[in-house]
Amino acid sequence: MLMIGCHQVKKYYGAQEVLSEVSFDVYDGEKVGLLGGNGAGKSTLFRLLSGLETPDEGTVSLRRGATVGVLDQIPDYGQRSVGDVLLDVFAQVLALQERQRELETGMGSAEGAALDRLLREYGEAQEAFERAGGYEIPAKVDAVASGLGIPAEQRARPFAELSGGEKTKVSLAALLLGEADLLLLDEPTNHLDMEAAAWLEGFIRESPATIIVVSHDRYFLTQTVGKVVELEDGEATVYPFGYTQYREEKEARLLRQFEEYKEQQKVIKQMKEAIKRLIEWGKQGDNPKFFRKAASLQKALDRMEKVKRPVLERAAIGLALETDGRTGEDVLTLEGVHKAYGSRILLREARGLLRYGERAVLIGGNGAGKTTLMRMVLGQEKPDDGDLRLGSRVRVGYLAQEEAPPENRTSVLDYYKEQAAMEEGESRSRLAQFLFYGKDVFKPVAGLSGGEWSRLRLAVLMRQKPNLLLLDEPTNHLDIASREALEEALEEYDGTILAVSHDRFFINRIAQRVWALEGGELRATLGGYEEYREERKKAEKLAEAKKAKDPFSGKEQAPKTGSKPKTRSGDSKMPQNRVIRRDPAKLEQEISELEARAAELGEALADPVHALDARQLSEWLAEKEEAEARIDVLMEEWARC
Repeated sequence: MLMIGCHQVKKYYGAQEVLSEVSFDVYDGEKVGLLGGNGAGKSTLFRLLSGLETPDEGTVSLRRGATVGVLDQIPDYGQRSVGDVLLDVFAQVLALQERQRELETGMGSAEGAALDRLLREYGEAQEAFERAGGYEIPAKVDAVASGLGIPAEQRARPFAELSGGEKTKVSLAALLLGEADLLLLDEPTNHLDMEAAAWLEGFIRESPATIIVVSHDRYFLTQTVGKVVELEDGEATVYPFGYTQYREEKEARLLRQFEEYKEQQKVIKQMKEAIKRLIEWGKQGDNPKFFRKAASLQKALDRMEKVKRPVLERAAIGLALETDGRTGEDVLTLEGVHKAYGSRILLREARGLLRYGERAVLIGGNGAGKTTLMRMVLGQEKPDDGDLRLGSRVRVGYLAQEEAPPENRTSVLDYYKEQAAMEEGESRSRLAQFLFYGKDVFKPVAGLSGGEWSRLRLAVLMRQKPNLLLLDEPTNHLDIASREALEEALEEYDGTILAVSHDRFFINRIAQRVWALEGGELRATLGGYEEYREERKKAEKLAEAKKAKDPFSGKEQAPKTGSKPKTRSGDSKMPQNRVIRRDPAKLEQEISELEARAAELGEALADPVHALDARQLSEWLAEKEEAEARIDVLMEEWARC
């Protein structure tokens, strides 16, 4: 059944045509990605689909009785608590519960017919509450809130006191709990960490709702949408399959269209030449028959449906990153780095090594300490303990995540001239490579969009020629074309890269190793996001297996009831209830040796030199875990001495 449809939709803002002849249909349960570059008209189309605006021409039709939920801007909930905001969508159901409480109070003093009436009304309210899923509300709220990373302690806070990212998550949670028939989601993964984004992907796949999503998150699109509507030049093109196949089909369609365009141009050229010849023959022979043929041919040419010349390569940022000399072999070294704020530990004995030319991506949940680690690399903060050092001849270039543009009226051109130390003519040429054309260079920096500000900072960064790039969420605010241009430039970059990112597509393409910051521990995995995810699954399975069995299996243990204790040679006459106490000094020496061996194995596991030797790493990891388990046993024995 049709959920929503656009037919011949046109939309103008002043004299500018934003949408031209947009037509597509979305059916019940479909998951649709609405794609297009910045300024393609996605936000305008979203407002039309949600009913906030009406088309100037054409129609937008919604299934009768369908409810629509929109995530595009943060509502104003005032001083209401987060918990109240999440429960708002269940207001009618919760009113039934409140009515039951009122009836319970009334039944306490009622008698006879009045009591019978209250009992009957109470039963009806209880049945309606149960039928509406009232008893499941707390579980639903908990599942969605925890899935999106909204902690339980946050629910008592006033919504108005939350950060922008926290408000977005709460608004998204409330929208999902509302169970609307049609969900319109604008960049839903913004402000979500990877765990929350993965949860949202699963929710969308399993949801019976029809969902239209605008997103630049390519991994998210790959995991969720089964249909793509692309806006280009004010027109919509429908691809009835997922994101990966859409990319392949789009390229194939463009090539087919280009071939059709070339063939038609040949025919048009031949027809024009024939018309010209017929007119000349008519003039020479004064024969109206040739003029009639020329006119007939011209009419056929005018009626011909022209194939639009496809744009095979649209303008994208021209990013070419260069280095100003190379560094030493070891670019960034962390040895036992510890960092805490009060009782909150961000880094605990962190160890890591980044060599010249390597590309590492630092991941972790919101608040895990990623930005703090970047600030320590920049020298803006110091470790509480341990050693964090840069190698020789390191020249750092830093792209901060939340850096805001200057609030003055400085223009794009003046800002770039000052930051890049470049003359106006060359500055305008360089800015054009980053899609600042003509009058765009005179825009005030304070008024730039997020994508424009990111492009400008990348232009400045490219001019600095660093040999160590520190990038904090570099793909934020960039459209897909700009993200791909950035990734291509980073792949060709000769220097070393340490990036913080939640963009899983970016991680898979760029990362040679992943540094995961979890609970104060810094763990390295060779490869991209998929390899990290596989390693994490293995670690979780190993932890579950350890829980399922005795952690000291294979070690000497107390005998089970009814079994005979094991004896060493010569011990057969030893009383079984006798406790042997070893020399504390010997225990301390053995513990010290085991700790030294565990530390040695930890360094070996962290050394990138051995990163490709999976068998050796597995053996070392097993030995390290065995040593640590043995240390625990000996420490308990030492404590009893």
